[in-house]
Amino acid sequence: MPAGIQIKNLNFSYIPDKPVLKNVSVEINPGEKFGIIGPSGSGKSTLLLHLNGILVAQQGQVEIGGIRVEKKTLPGIRKMVGLVFQNPDDQLFNPTVEEDIAFGPLNFGFSSEEVARRVQNALKAMNLVGFEKLVSHHLSLGERKRVALATVLAISPEVIAFDEPFSSLDPEMVMQLINLINGFEATLVIVSQSFLPLLSCCERIAVLNKGEIMAAGPVAEIIKDKALMRSSGMDLSFYRNIYHEYFN
Repeated sequence: MPAGIQIKNLNFSYIPDKPVLKNVSVEINPGEKFGIIGPSGSGKSTLLLHLNGILVAQQGQVEIGGIRVEKKTLPGIRKMVGLVFQNPDDQLFNPTVEEDIAFGPLNFGFSSEEVARRVQNALKAMNLVGFEKLVSHHLSLGERKRVALATVLAISPEVIAFDEPFSSLDPEMVMQLINLINGFEATLVIVSQSFLPLLSCCERIAVLNKGEIMAAGPVAEIIKDKALMRSSGMDLSFYRNIYHEYFN
């Protein structure tokens, strides 16, 4: 069963006295597709890195499935939470696609038979059958993104966190990814500045600006708050005007 997420009064700074996250609190239900939007530099990626313990709360806490993310719980947390990076090259470092996908299950101590089963299931899910012996870094960007997602799916996480999954993708690839996301049963947390794809696959969203949660709620409720969106540097009137000019 997918795990829920509780973030309570989370604070984090890379440099003393320059907070990146300020008293961030949000609750994400098990199995929910939850989006986080905000301008560049608002702390979105930093927040995402707290979900599987790449970063650990300096103040406040993060819980996955009721388990607090801290040093002693990291092995279990990283089995529960898979993180898909914005740049797939940050995630792919083995000689072949097959070895990249097998790395996670092997690292978690699964048997060779179970690893092989998980690799095949991930290849099928990402339409990568036949890619097993190819070199990941020789693939196209869209193919590498699919391999990166397959590496996460191979560990069967209860939570999948995406950092800018729609960036650098053409419209057809965006639609393929949205269809995949909509089919996942895990709890999903998606950080993106690509508003429209994000809105099409999330049930609720949070607005993060200057390290603070400005609002969180149903998609329609948030994006219709023009003052909130404008003050957070995400005025959607540009897209609205294009739609009315060409499609209405």
